[in-house]
Amino acid sequence: MSLFTTRPELKGDFGMVAGTHWLASATGMSVLERGGNAFDAAVAAGFVLQVAEPHLNGPGGEVPILLWNETEQKVSVVCGQGVAPAAATIERFTELGLDVVPGTGLLAATVPGAFGGWMLMLERWGTWSLADVLAPAIHYAEHGVPVLERISATIESVRTLFEQDWPTSAATWLPGGDVPAPGAKLANPVLAATYRRVIAEAESASGTREGQIEAARKTWYEGFVAEAIAEFSRTTAWRDSSGEVHGGLLTGDDLAGWAASVEEPATFDYRGHTVAKTGPWGQGPVFLQQLALLDGFDLDAMDFLGADYLHTVTEAAKLAFADREAWYGDTDVPMADLLSPAYNAERRRLIGAEASLELRPGAPGGRTPRLPVFPEPGTASDAPGLSGSRKPQGVGEPTVARDGMVKGDTCHIDVVDRWGNMVSATPSGGWLQSSPTIPGLGFCLGTRAQMFWLQEDVATALRPGARPRTTLSPSFALRDGKPWLAFGTPGGDQQDQWSVNFFLSIVHGGLNLQEAIDAPMFHSEHFPSSFFPRASRPGVMHVEDRVDAGVIAELRRRGHEVETPGAWALGRLSAVARDGAFLKAAANPRGAQGYAAGR
Repeated sequence: MSLFTTRPELKGDFGMVAGTHWLASATGMSVLERGGNAFDAAVAAGFVLQVAEPHLNGPGGEVPILLWNETEQKVSVVCGQGVAPAAATIERFTELGLDVVPGTGLLAATVPGAFGGWMLMLERWGTWSLADVLAPAIHYAEHGVPVLERISATIESVRTLFEQDWPTSAATWLPGGDVPAPGAKLANPVLAATYRRVIAEAESASGTREGQIEAARKTWYEGFVAEAIAEFSRTTAWRDSSGEVHGGLLTGDDLAGWAASVEEPATFDYRGHTVAKTGPWGQGPVFLQQLALLDGFDLDAMDFLGADYLHTVTEAAKLAFADREAWYGDTDVPMADLLSPAYNAERRRLIGAEASLELRPGAPGGRTPRLPVFPEPGTASDAPGLSGSRKPQGVGEPTVARDGMVKGDTCHIDVVDRWGNMVSATPSGGWLQSSPTIPGLGFCLGTRAQMFWLQEDVATALRPGARPRTTLSPSFALRDGKPWLAFGTPGGDQQDQWSVNFFLSIVHGGLNLQEAIDAPMFHSEHFPSSFFPRASRPGVMHVEDRVDAGVIAELRRRGHEVETPGAWALGRLSAVARDGAFLKAAANPRGAQGYAAGR
């Protein structure tokens, strides 16, 4: 079938970049034009995203990356997800009177992994120098970027918090004491100075490209950056989403003891395609579990985006995400059993004609599932702070509000070069509203530790040195054994629903990249959120109202509580592909900021 598209699917043979902000896409393409490869381009674009979308990611955040190296002929995962501090124990939080990790502030900080993740990819697979890949980000930090409407709205939403409780953030994000207006220029000269100093120290330490990258990593995790982070965490305390004032737990030893890593991906074969994701320390394999369940249905026989199709895909998502809640974490996860034909044949029988209103994890290999004790169902917007003293501000990673507006979450970038290298990266965390700005560095820490549970004997229990079960989930797919598609989206818990929908739109709907991105999007809010205050909305579906009204009525008849947030409200996908003689790219029109570039 063919659908209306807002822009063309790009085709060429030189290089393609697609992402969530036009400045990042243009930066990546400029690197390819000047001889850099996909890895150089992705790193340069990733650092620009920190400046262009500071409400969605920052230097104190994290980045998981999937990549294809043409020389090695394999998919690799770069884990730029930091870990919990040594002092971050359940007992410590209990002593503070907390039963969940706050969604903002210093207590929720993990080791900031983004810098290490980008540097590891640059050193191992890139060709450009540290100074060259950081130059565009430094330029925009010094001279300013155009303020997106959503940046302005985000700052406005936390203005009172900044003015009353987080003065260091007010100094950075309220220039002249005012919220920057949409379309104005917003600079961050302190961040530019931080990166300039990192480069200067790296260049003085080594005369080689690789030596300078290693020296920069050392400066970040053991030098002046680490010292400033540790000092700020140790000596300051701030009001967070609990409604109380807390200091931090992150130390210099925590930073010095962590390094980004390269890992093998989790994979699943589906209809001639091999999809690769991160391991179950992130939610990535939930994509694979949905495919394993759907492999037993004849989606080709269903009307694409019809009631049977949407019902089946949504019910499969509910089962897969229930397993995420019971089994996923930085621990021994039985992925082989979770993806096995026998297990999925059994689970598939749970998908009936009516919408399920239960959270139903399975028992892979006969193991007994263990779920955390979740809060009562409700919405994050209704949740008070734990003390009841103040409503949380800037909490979690609110992706889609009840009115359907995207409030802020994450970024994404995809790149393919003329040599066949490909990258899919989803940087996030450390956004401006997550934690007070560290004044000497120009950025704040992330809050990914909110994804841990303060409950023993669950897969995502907080423990020192563990990775939180992140929602960040870049995607890669091979077709007939050949590298084909790098794709992804912001969206918290929705990432591995929107990405699955996009993938199925190509495989079963016959759509091209841009058609699949533009197609009406949908997702479930049935399962508990990964973000403070961990709310759930059993049975609720969000469906863009471009879907036929008769289909929506039929879904409601089947028991789905369907909400229609708007015609263009869900999903922020981008993608690049190697397809025969062509390289291809497409990006999301929703929000009027994502773009693809290429030739």
